Amino acid sequence: MVEVLSNLLSDLLFIFQRLDWMSILDIALVTAIFFAILSLLRDTQAMVLLRGVLFLIVLISLLTSLEVLPAFSWLMRTTLPALLLAVPVIFAPEIRRALERLGRAGDLISSNRGQDTTQDTISAIVSSVARLSSRQHGALIVMQRHDDLDDFVKTGVRLNAGVSAELILQIFYPNTPLHDGAVITHRDKILAASCVLPLSSSGILTGSPERQMGLRHRAALGISEVSDAIVVVVSEETGTITIVHGGRMIRRLDPERLESILRAFFYPSEEETGLRGVWKRLVAGGERKPREVS
Repeated sequence: MVEVLSNLLSDLLFIFQRLDWMSILDIALVTAIFFAILSLLRDTQAMVLLRGVLFLIVLISLLTSLEVLPAFSWLMRTTLPALLLAVPVIFAPEIRRALERLGRAGDLISSNRGQDTTQDTISAIVSSVARLSSRQHGALIVMQRHDDLDDFVKTGVRLNAGVSAELILQIFYPNTPLHDGAVITHRDKILAASCVLPLSSSGILTGSPERQMGLRHRAALGISEVSDAIVVVVSEETGTITIVHGGRMIRRLDPERLESILRAFFYPSEEETGLRGVWKRLVAGGERKPREVS
């Protein structure tokens, strides 16, 4: 035991003696790259897949090292390169969204979100959501940010009308032609109503004991997983107000808290508009496993 510890200390001392500033910089850069990749994949379905792939690679490496299984070792050595080539295919959606976020980095530094969505627009949405909640009229409102949602706008009825509480109330009045589907807004305009959104495939709502989270909540999660949009949902069964962003849900909101959250998204503080804020949005803006916050 003493000999093992002595050899270990000797090896560590040998490694540290060879370190110089360039080696430290090299290690720091590699560490930063791995940290950024793991941060982007944190709490996502991709992390689960990554753990599975790594476990499979380690298992195959151990099995191929056994000389008593020559045929199996040959098969694994032959198929392992194909498995590594399949990784980009498996993670294609996550890689694409990560590159999109990197491509928006320059825009995030100089963007002024207050110019995108006005205070009057936020006030109109909050007012309409409060009245819809009190009447238990279901609603699904998508507020477009940097990501273009034109593909989803085309699935609905184009309006290009100014945002007003009265118009939103009329759209989501039960049994009217446009009450099914989502309303998509951008800046101070309602682009379209009755839009079809992708349903979330994360499965987080399947195991929920609260059955009032149905298709509207799945659609809200779905659009938040493929874009940076802010989604407001009103439950038809309970009137509960929910806000969804980046695969995360904040539920049981009152109108005051909803308005403060929307203002925080579209009118961030100064420390959230610089490089630090850009890094936070790049790391936290990925497609993550939805978390419910009461």
